[in-house]
Amino acid sequence: MRGQLLATLRGPETRASTAPVPANAEFLGIRLTLGTVLRPHPATSIVDGYVPFPVTDSGRIVIGGEAWEAPTYDNVEQFVRRLRDAGLLVRPRLGIDDHIAGHPEGRPSSRTLQRRYRTITGLSQTAVTQIDRVNAAATMLRDGRDWRGVVETLGYFDQAHLAHALRRYVGHTAREMQAGDATVSFLYKICPRPGS
Repeated sequence: MRGQLLATLRGPETRASTAPVPANAEFLGIRLTLGTVLRPHPATSIVDGYVPFPVTDSGRIVIGGEAWEAPTYDNVEQFVRRLRDAGLLVRPRLGIDDHIAGHPEGRPSSRTLQRRYRTITGLSQTAVTQIDRVNAAATMLRDGRDWRGVVETLGYFDQAHLAHALRRYVGHTAREMQAGDATVSFLYKICPRPGS
């Protein structure tokens, strides 16, 4: 509908997805860092999905029961700060050191840490590592790197392993990425995390 404001929160994704783009549509996206949560919508509740937010007649977005001025390119940082200051945007700590600091009884089991990580992010650590690596591969291919160099640099077993990861997480082939034919709206990282 022309002139209509729509606001949604998309969850973490475990595979490539497409989104309809109506003619003359304008978009503003705010990408949250891994583990940042918009209450009351934990990441685990919206994996591979989204939550639509109500919009008032005056064009304000209802989040957490309160109507907020819609973000624009000019006020987006203030919008995020206001959500954080209101306690709606939080970032629980993911690290083991942070967990140990809050639990003097000692080091938790790896299973406890894995559950905590998945509860906060909605994804397993393995899935996050795979997504980071394939996004680095997509970036390298778009920058003109040969698939052989990408396989070697990022530790894929072979071309088939890389091709499978690209189809699953990015939705395009290496050839499409190299040719610039692939429309990819969000590549999460330019390079993999250290140790990934």
